[in-house]
Amino acid sequence: MRSNEIKAGTEHAPHRALLKSLGLDNNDLTKPFIGIANSYNTIVPGHIHLHTLGDAVKEGVIAAGGTPFEFNTIAVCDGLAMGHEGMRYSLPSREIIADSVEIMLQAHRLDGLVMISNCDKVTPGMLMAAARLDLPAIMLTGGPMAAGRFNGKKVSYSSVPEALGQVVAEKMSETELNQLEDVACPGCGSCSGMFTANTMACMSEALGMSLPYCGTTLATSAHKIRLARQTGKQILKLVEQNIKPSNILTIDAFKNAISIDMALGGSTNTVLHLPAIAKEADLTLPLSLFDEISKKVPHLCSMIPSGTYAIEDLDMAGGVPAVMQQIQAELNLNAVTVSGKTLAENIKNATVIDPNVIHPLNNPVHAEGGIAILTGNLAPKGAVIKTAGVSPKMLQHTGPAKVYDSEKEAIIAIRSRQIQPGDVIVIRYEGPKGGPGMPEMLIPTATIAGMGLSESVALITDGRFSGATRGGSIGY
Repeated sequence: MRSNEIKAGTEHAPHRALLKSLGLDNNDLTKPFIGIANSYNTIVPGHIHLHTLGDAVKEGVIAAGGTPFEFNTIAVCDGLAMGHEGMRYSLPSREIIADSVEIMLQAHRLDGLVMISNCDKVTPGMLMAAARLDLPAIMLTGGPMAAGRFNGKKVSYSSVPEALGQVVAEKMSETELNQLEDVACPGCGSCSGMFTANTMACMSEALGMSLPYCGTTLATSAHKIRLARQTGKQILKLVEQNIKPSNILTIDAFKNAISIDMALGGSTNTVLHLPAIAKEADLTLPLSLFDEISKKVPHLCSMIPSGTYAIEDLDMAGGVPAVMQQIQAELNLNAVTVSGKTLAENIKNATVIDPNVIHPLNNPVHAEGGIAILTGNLAPKGAVIKTAGVSPKMLQHTGPAKVYDSEKEAIIAIRSRQIQPGDVIVIRYEGPKGGPGMPEMLIPTATIAGMGLSESVALITDGRFSGATRGGSIGY
């Protein structure tokens, strides 16, 4: 065991003295040391419940014969950071999270890692650390929040910024907006649509780094507690069998994840996160690979923000395993997973319970995947669009360019109703170099949608978009 470097032999008596000050006894010191990286805090809705999951993981670790050590990482709520200077800190936080997990595991010579995360940059940051460290590791994502209800319809966080556009267009009163904000986010968990947080939770499962059904199980469910306890037990098996991320995070695993991304119509931010994780595993995921897979894998799930179904509906319809079952011809079923089983074994008994949520191959939502890569004179190296959220009316668009040199300028123009149907909004200098920080721009895209312009106005930017973005929005 790697942890013997701080606990075995006479020369490590000083280390043992410190460990015993934690309340450990000699028996605890003979067991594998398991690090639990937890992004729990009390400001991010997706993370406020993670201390409960951490306790369940520790119970599982102890039950399976390990000694758990829990520590924290930072976590940014992109919704709270949106539309102001704070959004410049969101994407860079991913690297700090990866570094902090690496530091804790290396400094304390831990034998295995459980990652408890939930939001946009935290899940990929922790997966980057796992790939970099290449120690036995397993992910537990915290789960989505339940959908809200407003005027008899399901709503989510994305409904609120879109409602701002309705207020600007005088289609909604401020009183109704206040009523909506009271119910849109009814409790803990990652926001309830197929936004970046839930997309990355599903990607973790598709990569084989979390247990089956983990990606869609509700934050408030007893099933999530059971999964947490099971995750704590499973890390000991991974340590015992020395199953490491390098055994799991292969090029075939990443192709599986991209395929699931296309079937789900996930966030365009996967084109930033999956390649970053792959890079830590010494692999390369070119943009062309996303486009290649998109042309082969159909879009099967019409999820919020572009569709009507929340993550809770996907979970009840069969979850990620059921989606995998539908597109298994496009997957590498021999892929190794943290369950100790192959992907084929994981999805063997998966079934689609509701074909309205997970469409069959002969009746897809769209014939091609939910993300497309575009190239042209504006973006010779490629740009990204979430085709799952684009109206058929916007597949071709010509119009005058309204050019703004920052997101703030564009928002002022949109809210002052300077944008007309047919326009093309261009937002410059918000990319990784110009930004800095490559901020997400949900406020302009959501305001456009709320004003009823998402089928007649395009937006092009060197910045990036929230997973909640829909419409003719081309970024990256």
